[in-house]
Amino acid sequence: MGILNLTNNSFFDGKKYNTTEKAIEQARKMIEEGAGIIDLGAQSSKPGSEEISKEEEWGKLKDVLIALRDEFNDILISIDTYRSEIAEKSINNGADIINDISAGDLDEKMFSVIAKYNVPYIIMHMQNTPKNMQKKPVYHNVVDDILSYFEKKIKILKKLGINNLIIDPGFGFGKTINHNYEILNNLDKFKSLKVPILIGTSRKSMIYNLLECEPESALNGTTITNTLSLTKGANILRVHDVKEAVECIKITNFAKNK
Repeated sequence: MGILNLTNNSFFDGKKYNTTEKAIEQARKMIEEGAGIIDLGAQSSKPGSEEISKEEEWGKLKDVLIALRDEFNDILISIDTYRSEIAEKSINNGADIINDISAGDLDEKMFSVIAKYNVPYIIMHMQNTPKNMQKKPVYHNVVDDILSYFEKKIKILKKLGINNLIIDPGFGFGKTINHNYEILNNLDKFKSLKVPILIGTSRKSMIYNLLECEPESALNGTTITNTLSLTKGANILRVHDVKEAVECIKITNFAKNK
């Protein structure tokens, strides 16, 4: 899954793809490098970020989504949004997947939209909201707490007839650096949920703070966390750098089969 942020303030690639032409050029590059999914997002979710209006979010998404769908018929398009109205508009304009960082917690109508259109739904774990999630996050046991959270969500969603689910433990979303690596070290426990696991560690603070570098220098660290995740059962890597992630997958899968 290649990340295509349409925001001006994302922690790594803000303002890089804030026109339709730039966004499509980047999407083309990621697809040529091997991306099977392009994840479009117009609302920044970095720690401390403020909400934009739904009108502004859709205004950023609409033209890029339509252009992407017109040019790339075979690629899967995911929309990174927690708003049901944006999700519905996106599905009606060619989106295939909804990627919800709040797993329905920030919009009570999201589940009904997913059930109505029966599209794959990514549910992520996040403690609190992007604005305040990194203010002293606390867990009884971070892995067990997140497992319990997903078990409850999956039960609710399946009762609504929503079965095409993907989970994302939400690295960096209401977690300390120790929480993040505890999740990474125990990622295989999430396989008990019997749904695909998506992980997104790409150039995040859990890497660059530990290595004492900037996000621009965190690609090698990202490859390491991607490799560890694949050996622990991850099914989808959400990344900024597709070429390197594809190489990581190829080598890891080859080694697993020997």
